[in-house]
Amino acid sequence: FDLPVVTVRRQIVSAVDLIVQQTRLADGSRKVTHITEISGLEGEMVTMTDIFQFNQTGISPQGKIQGELSPTGIRPFFFSRLQDAGSKLSGSIFIPKSN
Repeated sequence: FDLPVVTVRRQIVSAVDLIVQQTRLADGSRKVTHITEISGLEGEMVTMTDIFQFNQTGISPQGKIQGELSPTGIRPFFFSRLQDAGSKLSGSIFIPKSN
């Protein structure tokens, strides 16, 4: 098939809710560094919003990167669909911790 790019992008937006990105860090470990929602299309561009991102907090005495996956404060669009499907996930997981 020779489909226009915008058609392919529409298909992606309608089929994919989340992208989970795993990265190899400088210490050789692999960690989930971003959980990103596919938000929609603006013109012909797919828009994405980070929901969680890895924040490095330090390095252990053994040289391992330490940190945590933290919410960005944005509640994803698909959250209401999760609740409608019976998910008991609390919306509070999307609220950043105060320091």
